Amino acid sequence: MSSSPEDTTDHADPSGPLGSLILHATDNGVSWITLNRPEAMNALTRDQRERVIALLADASADPAVRAVVLTATGRGFCAGADLRGAPATGDRVPGDVARTIRLGAQRLVAAVLDCEKPVLAAVNGTAAGIGAHLAFACDLVLAAASAKFIEVFVRRGLVPDGGGAYLLPRLVGPQRAKELMFFGDALPAAEAERLGLVNRTVPDEELAATARAWAERLAAGPTRSIALTKQLVNASLDTDRTTAFAAEAMAQEINMTTRDAQEGVASFVERRTPTYRGV
Repeated sequence: MSSSPEDTTDHADPSGPLGSLILHATDNGVSWITLNRPEAMNALTRDQRERVIALLADASADPAVRAVVLTATGRGFCAGADLRGAPATGDRVPGDVARTIRLGAQRLVAAVLDCEKPVLAAVNGTAAGIGAHLAFACDLVLAAASAKFIEVFVRRGLVPDGGGAYLLPRLVGPQRAKELMFFGDALPAAEAERLGLVNRTVPDEELAATARAWAERLAAGPTRSIALTKQLVNASLDTDRTTAFAAEAMAQEINMTTRDAQEGVASFVERRTPTYRGV
């Protein structure tokens, strides 16, 4: 996805054999985070993962950032975690694997889910393993027609991690989730859209422009309202009705103190287009 803004380049691991990179730029209120390790299908190193987590935290804290796009260069969105350099099975002690998952893949997915700004995935190619879960954790997912999603874990005799068994049943239901995870077949973008894993599939050459249009529309919206809505929706499947209704009422109470909410109501009364400033 070469047309996304790239005015800042972060060398996450300049000493690594492949020179793993994260490209970052902020443009028109949108933080663009681009995985840039195309020769490895953007398999995530530890340093790349930590940089993405940090950039998502920065986006939450920066009032000038009102939306985030996660994308990648080359033919792959993310081929999963880079397992080179991981300790050999015989070198591990009990607790090592669970700790690695908690502090690694799960933190990455949680960083997307917990980001206070809407996060849009622009999936330019294959998203496998944690790469697929990284996309599914995003609030909105655009996919190039050539993209595909693979629950690759079963092919390696592994259990899905990075929140996959949490995310997929909530997106497509338990039966479909089991089918994807039990067989590990490649899921084309169009089929992923039909199942509800992708919001929209677009021709490859239109992905960058569509992602920019969606992101800038989000960035022009009432940022705090969107953040509170994201929290409500993400929590909705884990709470009972009483708790959900109470959270909804409190979110509305908080939101009505924002300038954007007051502007939205005023613009309705005055029959004009609102101008939101993200506060």
